[in-house]
Amino acid sequence: MAPTISLRNTLWLAAAFTMVAAPHAVRLPWWITLLALMIVLWRVYLGRARLELPRKWLLLIVVMGVTAGVYLNYRTLFGRDAGVALLVVMLALKLLETRSQRDAALVVFLGYFLVITNFLFSQTIPTALYLLACVWVITAAMIDLNYTQPPAGYRNQWRTAGGLLVHSVPLMLALFLFFPRVPGPLWGLPHDAYTGVTGLSDTMSPGSLIDLTLSDAVAFRVEFKSTIPEPGQLYWRGPVMWNFDGYTWTAARRNYYREPQFQARSAPIEYAVTIEPHNQRWLFAIDLPGRVPPRAAASSDFQLRSFAPVTSRQRYEMSSYLDARYGLDEGEAGLRRALALPPGTNPRTAEFARGLRGRFADDKALIAEVLSMFRNESFFYTLSPPQLGNDPVDDFLFSTRRGFCEHYASAFAVLMRAAGIPARIVTGYLGGEVNPVGNYMIVRQADAHAWTEVWIRGEGWVRVDPTAAVSPQRVQTGIAAAVPRTDPLPFMVRGDYALLRQLRLAWDSVANGWNQRVLGYNQDRQRRLLAQVGIDDATWRTLAIVLAGASGLIVLSLAPFMLRRLRTRIDDPVKRAYLAFCAKLRRKGLPRDPAEGPSDYAMRLARGRPDLVPAVTAITRLYVALRYGAETNPALVRDLQRRVREFAA
Repeated sequence: MAPTISLRNTLWLAAAFTMVAAPHAVRLPWWITLLALMIVLWRVYLGRARLELPRKWLLLIVVMGVTAGVYLNYRTLFGRDAGVALLVVMLALKLLETRSQRDAALVVFLGYFLVITNFLFSQTIPTALYLLACVWVITAAMIDLNYTQPPAGYRNQWRTAGGLLVHSVPLMLALFLFFPRVPGPLWGLPHDAYTGVTGLSDTMSPGSLIDLTLSDAVAFRVEFKSTIPEPGQLYWRGPVMWNFDGYTWTAARRNYYREPQFQARSAPIEYAVTIEPHNQRWLFAIDLPGRVPPRAAASSDFQLRSFAPVTSRQRYEMSSYLDARYGLDEGEAGLRRALALPPGTNPRTAEFARGLRGRFADDKALIAEVLSMFRNESFFYTLSPPQLGNDPVDDFLFSTRRGFCEHYASAFAVLMRAAGIPARIVTGYLGGEVNPVGNYMIVRQADAHAWTEVWIRGEGWVRVDPTAAVSPQRVQTGIAAAVPRTDPLPFMVRGDYALLRQLRLAWDSVANGWNQRVLGYNQDRQRRLLAQVGIDDATWRTLAIVLAGASGLIVLSLAPFMLRRLRTRIDDPVKRAYLAFCAKLRRKGLPRDPAEGPSDYAMRLARGRPDLVPAVTAITRLYVALRYGAETNPALVRDLQRRVREFAA
């Protein structure tokens, strides 16, 4: 029969499982977390009380119930969330039925796999360090399974597991540097792997950007190659909204892609953007982008769109022009789209716009009048606007007059269209926070912003930000200075505590280095690294040869050290004491033969040296009882060590 596991082995496995499954507890339904915890505690109780493990039929009923519960909760058994939920419970059930060392080894290997699933949710430095600790615990549990008589305490398991991990570091680095990279992942990730990401949407309605403003998550980071522009110039262009149904603005479903046409009136600024995954296709650049990133295209309204959804962190080089003309040749179809309004919606706004057109024949004068109204009348910029009705622009302009950037952009665009001036809305981000520690800029979700573009004959599309008329601080200083202190904002966005802000920026610099050098080590960076050492044609075959050679050198370098440690290091104190006893006899010309057992050795010594019989017999009996018997009394181990120290041949 296969050897059974002890209570000590069970405790090791339970601790390893609990530790690696703990990060999932906040993501899983409460009943799954509670069920897994109860199963683990039940297994520990059965091992401690030496009771029979549950029958197979009972486990089968639990499996069917859990599977049905997961399906009802997620409406699927596939994908990231449902798959992790099933894996956690099934691993707990496997621990519950574990009797033999073979079953325990399977639990260990599944524990390693469960470690990987945590990276589907987070790939930060704290996550990596915590999961490294989990691997240490799982490895120590595996080592404990291989002891026939485990030593007292847990020091040997921790030390051996730590040594194995340290010895694996050179090989890990070789695999990281030289394993062939591919443009995408080695396997397809679950369809719901990015359900938790946040970012701009292709629609905008009253209050939609406020939700983003309440998040201090990083949208992207920027490294400028020269002087950083002023905050009021940092309009990060994103989705462009053309269609309006009376309440919600929507980006055009059909985009017309072509080489961007513009007239630059300033020198370009060069920078690199590292964008966080947001599961959409758009990329961001300072208005106006003068270059299209690789594997992306530019639409006719200067949206930068990736060929595939941004599901992983990406870095791209960009150039932009702070002063440029574009859209001078906008076609009639585009202008009609930029004038369309749903009939019968926001009637008071339409009437007000017709009155403005009657007073101002010049488009620029009409625009200036509307901005003056926002600037001088009782309009307020706030993150807590009142609810709006079915005609939101009417309610905002003539009733509440309290809103966020999307309220002002939407009202201004509707007024322009009703007055016969083509207008559209651009969403993106405004400004950013300079991190002096790493000399780069952080743009957060809290910097989300919306502005308008109007088409003026002879000038093309011109940016007009009505928020700047209501709250100039939003454009020049940032969101924290623009909204009242009573409005909700993320704690760290306000920056009230200088020390905490500095610590946070320092940590972000460390995290950015991790993102760039570790998580951002892609195919292009691998090729550049290999080119620096003279390998210009980094094919799969070349990389395989380099990886095999590096791995061989690492193994050859570590082999003498490991072999020496195997010869000299003995963790068992009983065996170590007996070998010291044999060494004393060898020095006196009484060596033990390699194939000679301890009892036979003692009998031969009795024949040759009768004077040593009492001491040799006592030491041999103690050694045999401790080494091969069921005796584990630490006092007897100390007695053996004392007798060996006092022995003299």
